[in-house]
This record gives sequence, C-alpha cells and structure tokens, in this order.
Amino acid sequence: MKNTKTNSYAEVNGKHVANGNKEEIAASGDEVDAVQEAIGNLGKWQIFVCLAISLVKFPIAWHQLAIVFMAPHQNYNCTAPARDETSDQCMVNVNGTVTECTEWEYDRSTFTETIISQWNLVCSRTHYANIQQSILMFGVLLGNVIFGNLADRYGRKMPLMVSVVLQLISGIGCAIVPWFPALLLMKLISALATGGTMVTSYVICMEIVGTKWRAAITVLYQIPFSLGHMSLAGLGYFFRHWQHLQIAITLPSIILLSYWWIVPESPRWLLAFGKQRAACKVLQKAANINKIKNKDIPELVRQHCLHQNSKRSHLDHKASFLDLVRTPNMRIKSLSIFFNWIVCGMGLFGMSQYIGQVGGDIFVNFAASGLIQIPGNFVSWWAMNRLGRKVSLICSNVITGVAALLLIVVSDDIEWLRLILVCFGIVGMSVSFTTVYLFSGELFPTVVRNIGVGTSSMCARIGSITAPFVVSLVRQKITNTKFYTHAINNFIVVITRIIFLM
Repeated sequence: MKNTKTNSYAEVNGKHVANGNKEEIAASGDEVDAVQEAIGNLGKWQIFVCLAISLVKFPIAWHQLAIVFMAPHQNYNCTAPARDETSDQCMVNVNGTVTECTEWEYDRSTFTETIISQWNLVCSRTHYANIQQSILMFGVLLGNVIFGNLADRYGRKMPLMVSVVLQLISGIGCAIVPWFPALLLMKLISALATGGTMVTSYVICMEIVGTKWRAAITVLYQIPFSLGHMSLAGLGYFFRHWQHLQIAITLPSIILLSYWWIVPESPRWLLAFGKQRAACKVLQKAANINKIKNKDIPELVRQHCLHQNSKRSHLDHKASFLDLVRTPNMRIKSLSIFFNWIVCGMGLFGMSQYIGQVGGDIFVNFAASGLIQIPGNFVSWWAMNRLGRKVSLICSNVITGVAALLLIVVSDDIEWLRLILVCFGIVGMSVSFTTVYLFSGELFPTVVRNIGVGTSSMCARIGSITAPFVVSLVRQKITNTKFYTHAINNFIVVITRIIFLM
C-alpha cells in the first residue's frame, strides 16, 4: 500500500487541496519564530537546561523498574499451621487434612525483606505484586494526561515543580506505610508524579531547541533513563531491604527542587499565551548566555505574536480524537502507531522485569541490560538518519521478536545465552521506543499531532500495565510458551508495518 507522506490539514478532513493549503500556512511560522531567531537552534543555554532537566530521568527509571528488586522471585516454604516435609509451598497436610498455609519462611540470602515477604504475596496472593506494578504504570498514564493538561494551561515549569514535590513526598510515604493497600495508594500518587515529570520535562526540552536538533535531543534525552536503569542495580545491591531501597531512590529528588531557580518557563508557552514581557526576559537571558548579539528581541516577540494571531484565523478546524481515524489513510497510520506503542511498553518493561529471572547474578544482569541500552540509543540515532524511521522500526522489532522466540528453545541451564538474548531484546525495544516516538510526531499532521502523540503514549502505558502479568506466566509456569506473547506481538508489529506503511 502506498505510503502517503503529506501531513496536511486537508488529509485530516479528507479533502484534497493544492500546495498553499492551511498546513503550509501553519508551517510558514518558522519565518517569524522569535525563539529560534533570538537564541539560535542550540547553544550553551539550551544545553545547560536540557542537561539539568534530563536528571529527572534517573528517578523516573528508578521508580518504574524498582519492582525487580522490591518484589523479586523468592523461594519460600510453608511454616504454619504446621511443618510438613511432604507439603508443597501453599498447602499442608495436618493430621490427614489438607489445608492452606498461613505463614511462610522465605529465602533471605539475597534480599533481607521484600514487598512479597513483608505482606506474604505468595500462593493465592501472588497476583498482588503484579497489581502493584500495574497500578504504578496506570498512574504514569494518568500523570501524563493530568499534568499534560496542566502544562498547557498553567505553563510547563509549575506542573514540573508540583510533580517533583509530589514524587518526593509520595516516595517517602511508600517506604513508611504499614498496610499494603496504603502502599498501593502511595504508589499510585508517586506514579502520577512520575508521569508529570516525564511529560513536562520533555516538552520544555523540545520547545527551547531548534527544529534542526530536536531529533538528536530526543535520542540523547533517553540516555539518563538508561543510566538510571543501570545505577538501580547498584542501589539494589547496597540496599537489600525494599524500604531502604525505596528511600534511596526517592531522596535524590531533593536535588530537583533546584529547578525552581535554574529551569525557566518555556518561552514558547509564554508567547502562546501572550506573556510577551516574561518571554522577552527569558529570551534575553538565553541570548546573552549564547552570545547572540544584535537581536531586537522585543520586536521579534511582537512580530511572532502578530503572525500567530494571523495563523489562528486560518486554522478554523478544532482537532479531536476522531480526526485520527476519520480517513482510511489516517486510520491505518493511527492504529499501526498505537499498536507499536503498546508493544514497546510491554516489550521494554516486560524484558526488563524478566531479566531478574534469567539466572545468575540479578544485579549484574540488570546492570548489563541498562548499559547495553546506551549504545542502543546511538544506534537508533544513526539508523533513523541513514535508514529512515520505518526501516529502523521494522528492524528493531525484528531483533526483539527473534530474541523472544529464541528464548523459547534455549534451555534454562544456558544462563549466559539467555542473558544475551534478553539484552538484545531490550536493545531492540529501546531503539524501537526512540524511533516510534519521533515517527509518531512526524507522521501525525500538525493539527492532530498533540492528540496523536498523547494517545500513543497512553497506549504504551497500556502495554506496560500488562507486562508484569505476562512475566508472571514464566514465574508461575502457567504456560510453557514463556515469552511467546512478546514474540508474537513484535512479529505482528513487523507485519503491520510492512503491510500498512510501505
């Protein structure tokens, strides 16, 4: 099927017009882009702000992946109502009567206390550990939506600061609550904050750099997440009690409170809401740091606002979710992208959690899986520039799909090979995640781009919500297909890409 490359207003509405359409009018906004004219595409100021904001990716990675060390697989034995050598882990024979165990003894050779051992999340309560992680991912989804709307209304900086403070308070709350339901509530609040830091921090970075550098910044912005992934192994090694680990991944957020002084409000948001004086102040400071002289910033701002008002008069169409599926071409693109995001969420977080069950040293395995994502980020940058978005996405999904299929046939005893396969799967998903993020922004027309990318991000959270339950199929040996689900999903993505986007 032919790939339509025109991202136009007319395409959304099913109309065919010549060049000079409304989309072209919107695109001409670059001619009076006050931000880019005043401070350049990329300078010292943008680099400093992006580096500072990227630090939020460390706690984002820690909070989303900490389940690997907070709720790992532990061997356990039934100790009550009575010890019986012939009983299994969940049932015990007491004077000829088989009854359920009420107390267990856990293997504490690696972890002194986990969420599982503290609240006995075993046997009939095993699913509660998965529910905890799924609630966290659901909270991230809600956080993306809630804080995304707040950022559009009240600016980028204030919601970012609120989410940082909320993450700090709820993170400590997770470590001190005495009841499991209270832990779930604290995890939900923490996840809301995590979702808030994700969406607001990324938007600030994208709005202060020029279009020429946005693809590169998107790729480089993912590296701190990989570093956070890798460093979590070290934190898990030194803090073997889950509550101590929870505090360790929360307290560094205190440093992020400094954003109040060092992170500016987005100048693009200020201009969009007519706050010209505040925008001039931010742009003047940035221009001075970037050593850009001879720019009449107040005049640039005035011209920009005049042009924006003119542009709004042309764009009389109010975008909605229905525009994503209104025409056959948009419907195919949207559904394909959404499915890709679901698989990316399930694949990346599923593989990351599964690595704790590969065997060998859990800390080394987890650190290796984080380390290998870093070259994966640079590979995605190279591949997108040399091979294009579509080919990069297909290849990365094939890599993960093949790795997942091979996990089925490789014996559990060959731990080193299984570790390599999981690492390849994670690299494939990290490349796929970065690629599909950029691809989505480029594929959706301007008038529905925010709605399209926002919906796509929600689809990724749906995948990550299901990931713990997919991984538990291996642990509980409910099925012999192991990671077959991930493999099927990835190959379906490949087929979808080949059929719909060629």
